Amino acid sequence: LPLLLKATLLRLASGSYHPFYNGFYYNHIMNDNDDGQDKVDYFNGARLVVETSKDPVYSYNGANVTLPCHYRYEPDQGPKRKIRIKWSKLRDDYTKEQDVLVAIGKTYMAFGDFKGRAHIHQASRHEASLVISDVRLKDDGKYRCEVIDGLEDESDVVDLWLQGIVFPYQPPRGQYRLNFHEAEQVCQDQGAILANFNQLFQAWSEGLDWCNAGWLADGTVQYPIRLPRKPCGGVHLAPGIRSYGPRHRHLHRFDAFCFSSALKGEVFYLDRLAGMTLEEAKQSCQDAGAEIARVGQLYSAWKFLGLDRCNAGWLADGSVRYPIVTPRANCGPAEPGVRSFGFPSKGRFGVFCYRER
Repeated sequence: LPLLLKATLLRLASGSYHPFYNGFYYNHIMNDNDDGQDKVDYFNGARLVVETSKDPVYSYNGANVTLPCHYRYEPDQGPKRKIRIKWSKLRDDYTKEQDVLVAIGKTYMAFGDFKGRAHIHQASRHEASLVISDVRLKDDGKYRCEVIDGLEDESDVVDLWLQGIVFPYQPPRGQYRLNFHEAEQVCQDQGAILANFNQLFQAWSEGLDWCNAGWLADGTVQYPIRLPRKPCGGVHLAPGIRSYGPRHRHLHRFDAFCFSSALKGEVFYLDRLAGMTLEEAKQSCQDAGAEIARVGQLYSAWKFLGLDRCNAGWLADGSVRYPIVTPRANCGPAEPGVRSFGFPSKGRFGVFCYRER
């Protein structure tokens, strides 16, 4: 082992190498005084341990959230140098990382969409928790907390789960008309994002049953079945998530499963005695200091705010829908849900508006 360590250090000192990258470039192993004197650290028997929450951390769109992370030494001892902390966001399969933040002492730098929204919370000496403000839908996922002390580098992973709802979406032109990129866009247009598998599975466990296949965020095509039946994979298959696997993102066309979180504002209904056209409905929302609601906002208001209205209303995509929490006569099927009249080319209805609080 000493010969291997010596050979490694000699190779590093030669300069003819590509530095290892784990969030920081180390061109040399430097001492704390940064005087250029190479320094060899020998293992002193203390082990660095990093721990995050074993349970998921729950949040919602627009909220502030703290992802806990603490480190310690076994046996306990003070750090020998400034600790480096790195937070990364992982894909579900752990194959790719997105840099979120790096910090040394009180100095830190956030990256990409996390600029201005992420910082380190250090209420105690060995805390490295990540604070994310104004949480966004795509923040949902796995995060790695990595602590680097000289040659020691340990990490742990914590899940951030957004409280939300998955809803299937078809565009006005009908079933199976969206490639992957178009599916991404229509979900964004409805105040949502493409759902991931965990979100679809959670929706299925809560009762979502939908026989049309739709894109998910990882480029796979799947659909949730609670009641097995012939057109939906066959009567002999158990309930579950049916999967077509990865599909060609440009050539293949399906529907979309969108994910929307809880709202920062409110959805409310407006109507006139004679109803409104779509353009009149948009203007009525503007006159009320709001905007015409999007599909994701209506679903969120139905699930999280208990919006229950047995009156059909326009939405921003040109569809007409209404949300039912308590099923009753003349209000559609016997189950709660958001009812749809499709995309009528003419007709006069009320409108659902959305206003920020």
